[in-house]
Amino acid sequence: MQRILSTQLPAHVGRTVRIAGWVHRRRLLKSVAFLIVRDAAGLSQVVVTDPAVRAALEKLTEETVVEVTATVVANPTAPAGVELTDPTVRPLGPAAVPPPFDLYRPTLTATLPTQLDHAPTALRHPTRSAALRISAAAVAGFRATLDARDFVEIHTPKVVGSSTESGANVFALDWFGRPAYLAQSPQFYKQLMVGVFERVYEVGPVFRAEPHDTVRHLAQYTSLDVELGFVADHRDVMAVLRAILAGMLAGVADRAGAAVATLGIGLPEVPAEIPAVHFTEALRIAGAPADEPDLAPAHERALGEWARAEHGSDFLFVTGYPMVKRPFYTHPDPRRPAYSNGFDLLFRGMELVTGGQRLHRYDDYLAALAARGEPVEPYAGYVDAFRHGMPPHGGFAIGLERFVARLTGAANVREVTAFPRDLHRLTP
Repeated sequence: MQRILSTQLPAHVGRTVRIAGWVHRRRLLKSVAFLIVRDAAGLSQVVVTDPAVRAALEKLTEETVVEVTATVVANPTAPAGVELTDPTVRPLGPAAVPPPFDLYRPTLTATLPTQLDHAPTALRHPTRSAALRISAAAVAGFRATLDARDFVEIHTPKVVGSSTESGANVFALDWFGRPAYLAQSPQFYKQLMVGVFERVYEVGPVFRAEPHDTVRHLAQYTSLDVELGFVADHRDVMAVLRAILAGMLAGVADRAGAAVATLGIGLPEVPAEIPAVHFTEALRIAGAPADEPDLAPAHERALGEWARAEHGSDFLFVTGYPMVKRPFYTHPDPRRPAYSNGFDLLFRGMELVTGGQRLHRYDDYLAALAARGEPVEPYAGYVDAFRHGMPPHGGFAIGLERFVARLTGAANVREVTAFPRDLHRLTP
């Protein structure tokens, strides 16, 4: 008899089936006992009236892996409107050692550090696994949107020989006796691959050795990177980002609807045109000094509230960040060279995406590096490609964990990360 999942039970009413999963909960009443079995799809309710089966059930512990053969009976009050009766219950392993928290309760009562210390079992809780399902669905939507637009998925090195990709700190390592570093971004490589495929994307880990100990930062996170050629300016890049956000949310709705329901959240609507304000206007809206070179988290929150109140949008573009706060490869605004053809996307008052138009001429790279007092040699393998012809191009990167945290309302990105790596945590 082939095993079926809990969600398939309604199609088998009146038939004998076999399910398998974990003992989620046992309820031992005077005249009847209930066994709740959890599998990857959800919960099944097993009704036990036979004294011998009940005696065996009493010896089981929560999280023990079992197989149940029983008859499917309709019951509107049971999960999915069905329950299993006249069961045979067979353990598929020894009785499990119960975890240090109850997984059958609607919410995990353990502190976040305790959950992270015991992540392999904490992630079994429906709310924790729901966030990861949403994450997977968002990535599927990301890929589907770009595949439909003739982007090519690439895979770039995560160990690099230079620590000059950005101003952030890097993780150094020994590479056969030579210094090497974990990649902070696929930025240089995805630009170079525009010269091959014109439109590329990557889903992969990036590493930032920044000593941030906040609810929004991780030392390793998943970056959704995009780069496209033959753009007029950064607005073409922003249009692609808008389509991707819509595709990611559509992917979540299509592939992870049950997870969305488990968390009781609503999915935001992506406007046909996401509102955009220039950096100088953003400072005014946020009540920041006019000479402020960047937006602080408090400014981002104020802008998020403004976008919701004025435009009914959870998303807001801030364009034209000062060039002094952008990487050297950023294209300046031709009309206002002190400002960039770059942007950030705020999602519910938090920076989610950084992107913009890049330089594409070799001489412009030499000038940009010289203006910042940077030597060319560390960048030679990157900059040299622009001698051989590169189109106007641009791109962006989305932090997956931050996106899912904002989408689900999680207070900390670690709540939606399976095994987070940060300033303090290297295990499990």
